[in-house]
Amino acid sequence: MSAPAAVRRPPAPAATAPPRPRRSSRRRKAVLLQLACLAITAFMGVPLYLITLAALSSRAALNRFPLSLLPTDLSTETMSRFLDSTGVVPGFVNSLIVGLSTLVFALLVGVPAGYALSRYAFRGRDPYQLFLLLTRALPIVVLSVPLAKVFLTTNLYDTTYAVTLLHTALALPTTVLITAAVFVSVPRDHEEAAAVLGANAAQAFVRVVLPQALPGIAASAMFTFVMSWNEVLGAAILTLNQRTLPAQVLATLADSPLAYRFAGGLALVLPALVFIAVMRKYLVNMWGTTLR
Repeated sequence: MSAPAAVRRPPAPAATAPPRPRRSSRRRKAVLLQLACLAITAFMGVPLYLITLAALSSRAALNRFPLSLLPTDLSTETMSRFLDSTGVVPGFVNSLIVGLSTLVFALLVGVPAGYALSRYAFRGRDPYQLFLLLTRALPIVVLSVPLAKVFLTTNLYDTTYAVTLLHTALALPTTVLITAAVFVSVPRDHEEAAAVLGANAAQAFVRVVLPQALPGIAASAMFTFVMSWNEVLGAAILTLNQRTLPAQVLATLADSPLAYRFAGGLALVLPALVFIAVMRKYLVNMWGTTLR
């Protein structure tokens, strides 16, 4: 008997590479991302432009109908009269003092606390972080009477120290949580390497950890200063003669002409924008590259 013929099997299909995303799909996503960025920029920039245009326009141009959206009749008369008003320059100085003092105190307390939360495990760490957020849940209106009583008892009422302490207490929870998240991203191996080279714990923190966490600390500092600069209710409750600029604007511009309200809005916004522009170079985006 003859041997059965060998059965030939069909060749196995060759492995095909996964399909690449189409170039048109990627281009569409890039276009949508750019449009979203433009929409967010317009949402934030158009009100600033309109406030600046109204504050730097003449009274005749501001009362003209329809209003021009182009700077055709610029004038510094309204802004100069606003700056010459009673209490504006002292309020600006008080806001600057309170904002910078709040920034210093919040970082002096919040940065070590954030480092401790990121490096040391202790019982109740997670509930403690939740408790920090709950401190911002109470509005200042509810705390206005106890705050006024405490500062009247301690002879700190109507001083910039009272507003600074209040703003520091408001900024500390966010400062602690932001810096804790930043310190978590710094590898512990860098501190161990510094200890091998002879550095103690304080030297390793100052020379190794702190420079790597500087962008996150800058973001926390920016948030703290802007929060202190824009806060108005607490400053209005705790002061009468030593008011910050937002509290002064709230007290004096309620019955003022529309032009002076725009000038007050520009005076409130401009210093915060300058501070953000200065601190921007220390910020990093989510991929860790420096913003230029």
